[in-house]
Amino acid sequence: MSAPDADVQLLARLGYKQELRRTFSGFSNFAVSFSIISVLAGCLTSYLIAMANGGPAAITLGWLLVGGFVTLVALSMAEICSVYPTAGGLYWWAYALAKRNKAAWAWFVGWFNFLGQVAVTAAIDFGAALTTSAFLSLVFGLEVTKLSTFVVFLVIIALHGLLNTFGVNLVKVLSDVSAWWHIAGVAVIVAVLAIVPDQHYSLRDVFLQTTNATGISGTGGAIYAFLIGLLMAQYTFTGYDASAHVSEETHDAQVAAPKGIVNSVLVSLVAGFFLLFAVTWAIRDYEGQMGSATGFPPAQIFVDAAGSGLGRFLLFICVVAQFFCGMASVTGNSRMAYAFSRDGALPGSRLWKQVNPRTGTPTNSIWLCVACSIVLVLPSLWNTTAYLAATAISVIGLYIAYVLPVFLRLRNPDFQQGPWNLGRWSAAVGWTAIGWVAFICVLFVLPAAYPITATNFNYTVVAVAVVVGGAALWWFLGARRWFTGPRQNIDEPSTEAELAAEADAAP
Repeated sequence: MSAPDADVQLLARLGYKQELRRTFSGFSNFAVSFSIISVLAGCLTSYLIAMANGGPAAITLGWLLVGGFVTLVALSMAEICSVYPTAGGLYWWAYALAKRNKAAWAWFVGWFNFLGQVAVTAAIDFGAALTTSAFLSLVFGLEVTKLSTFVVFLVIIALHGLLNTFGVNLVKVLSDVSAWWHIAGVAVIVAVLAIVPDQHYSLRDVFLQTTNATGISGTGGAIYAFLIGLLMAQYTFTGYDASAHVSEETHDAQVAAPKGIVNSVLVSLVAGFFLLFAVTWAIRDYEGQMGSATGFPPAQIFVDAAGSGLGRFLLFICVVAQFFCGMASVTGNSRMAYAFSRDGALPGSRLWKQVNPRTGTPTNSIWLCVACSIVLVLPSLWNTTAYLAATAISVIGLYIAYVLPVFLRLRNPDFQQGPWNLGRWSAAVGWTAIGWVAFICVLFVLPAAYPITATNFNYTVVAVAVVVGGAALWWFLGARRWFTGPRQNIDEPSTEAELAAEADAAP
């Protein structure tokens, strides 16, 4: 049996017919997740978070600490993905692994995943807007304001929606290009910042200096600041579930998709450390660069360390990388929304589950994700911590969705490992991953600064509560009576006319 036929037959055993086009290679699958993690995006757009809270110690040592725990989460997820390579990903796994209340587990995991996916898309493209605005300021003298940054964000996310709608083949090619761009870009930035500057930051300070902008004094405040600063690394390591969401478009998905999850984290861990070390080592004026007029400290660090021309070139590398990152995030986000809608779990599912027959992509889901991301970024027009909140929301939503299937897998004695597995290490790796996620979910809803005001309020807890509360209310008021979990479609009619007639007749 050929590999494509094996993929189609496995998907059929899981209850689905092949609707999306299976055009991704193993490298393309890895490239999507690696591009969403994007150390040239997450590390740098959220650099100020750790720069103000925890300082260089949170940037360098914190990266290694978080990266180690994230690797355990990725390993645990990959083992499940090898058994269930479907576009539904996390919520589908939860349904398959739960021994009781299967539909309820799938419902809530799916909503956490949807929240996290939308938030990470919003945070990536808003971060890209910050970087692009800094570049435009340095090159063309653009005045960086909240409004101008929001407008740049709208242009970027609209382009990502258009590319995913009309340029599906181009998106696949750009995803592959993106992986190499990130690797080469990190190498260029590290080399320039290591060789060109005539002076560097103290190596001791690169690893041990701490800062505290929380408003809490003393040792307790320093520890709290360091922990808050871990958000930079934890946020960067998000979105690698995209390898699962595009598994129905990937050849040899049982092996390629798990490898995509794990390898994207491992390569990002190494590349990100060298990048963060080089940027921090190149700092000249810590306080001045943290308060850069562009609102993007790495831009000022590049210019001060490498000169105006070369500094702008380094920033341009980041601008392009972040554009690729946001494009890949919209791809993964829309596939999750498509799969969740295919099972009737989103309002208006009939609309969002439709696949464009010309492109083989879920066009309507693409624009749903774009619209939801815009709504989430709207508070940036008046709230100074909007970017921090968007990053925290993405972390909490995604990581809860990441480990709930792991929890169910560890409690399910009937789980049969797939061709990619952890063997006897499954339990130790899985429970450690769950403990870490429980810790960060408490940490990142805490205020980042005191005293709390309207402009620095961390609305993470509000956004999470609204979505989870809404999902819970919907579940108990009605969804529990009709949502039965993933709906198999292997026996559904295949023509567009028959599908439309079926949708019209559905309750």
